Amino acid sequence: MTGDHEGDAHVNSALKELLDLLDLEQIELDIFRGRSPEERIQRVFGGQVAAQALVAAGRTVPKDRNVHSLHAYFIRPGDPSIPIVYNVERLRDGRSFTTRRVVAVQHGKAIFTMSASFHVFEEGVSHQASVMPSVPDPETLPTFQDRMYELVGDHPELREWFTRPRPVDARYASPLTWEAFQNPELRSAQTNVWFRYHADLPDDPLLHVVLAAYASDFTLVDTILLAHGMAWGASNVMGASLDHAMWFHRPFRADDWLLYAQESPWSAGARGLARGEMYTASGDLVVSVVQEAMIRLTN
Repeated sequence: MTGDHEGDAHVNSALKELLDLLDLEQIELDIFRGRSPEERIQRVFGGQVAAQALVAAGRTVPKDRNVHSLHAYFIRPGDPSIPIVYNVERLRDGRSFTTRRVVAVQHGKAIFTMSASFHVFEEGVSHQASVMPSVPDPETLPTFQDRMYELVGDHPELREWFTRPRPVDARYASPLTWEAFQNPELRSAQTNVWFRYHADLPDDPLLHVVLAAYASDFTLVDTILLAHGMAWGASNVMGASLDHAMWFHRPFRADDWLLYAQESPWSAGARGLARGEMYTASGDLVVSVVQEAMIRLTN
C-alpha cells in the first residue's frame, strides 16, 4: 500500500506544506503571523503552534545561539480557520543566554504561551545516564499506514484519516492504541516510535529543532491512553495537551531516524503525565520531553 512513487510524492507534498506553515510572515518588529492547514479539524494541532512559536522566537535571536529548552502552556483551542499572531517579548540578551517569551493570539485572546532559552555553544562536562531501548531497526518495521490498514482495513472514515499525507514517517516498535483497544494484553505505559522527515532538509539547526518540537506532540498523549486500552475514535475519551516542556541536549537532524521512547508514569483526576526521550540511531540522547494532558471520559 505504501512505498510507491505516488506515496512518496504525497509524503513530500505534506512535508512541503509543513515547511510552508513554518515560514511565518513578519508583520512588525517581533510580531509574526502563521496559518494552519486547510483541513476539516476542530482545533489547531498543538505541535504546530509550538513549532511556529519557536520559529518566531528564533527569528529574534542571533544565529550563534541555539535553543536549549522551551516551556509552553496550551491555554485555549486554536481556530484553524484564521491566522495565529505570535508576539515575541525579548526578556533577556546576555553574554551566553538569550530568553524569549512568545504569546500566540487569536480572536484577541492568548491561546498559547511559551518561554524559550537559547545558548551559545560552550565546552563542558559530559555524561549520559539514559540508555536507548533495544528495539528493531526502523527499516524493518511497517509504516503507520500499513499497521493501521491491518487493523481496520477498508473502514471508510478511518481509512481517510490514516491514509492522508503525513510529513513524518513514523514506525512503531510497540503496540498502537488501537491494537491495545482490541487486545487488553497489549496495554502498556510505554511507547517506542521511530520517526524522521523523509527529505533532505537544509542544515539550519533551528529547523531541525522546530521539526522535532512538531513531532513531539503526536504520540505522547497516546502513551497515556495505551496504559488504559483506550484509542481516539474508539473510546469515549476526550483529550488535550495542557503544557509541554522540551530540552535540546545536542545537535541532531530530523531527516535522520530518531527513536522517541515514551512513558506515562501517572494519570488521575482527568489529567495524565507523559515523558519522552529522543535518541539518534547511534544511541545519543538528543531531546527530553515532558507533557501533561487533560484526559476526560465523555460518558
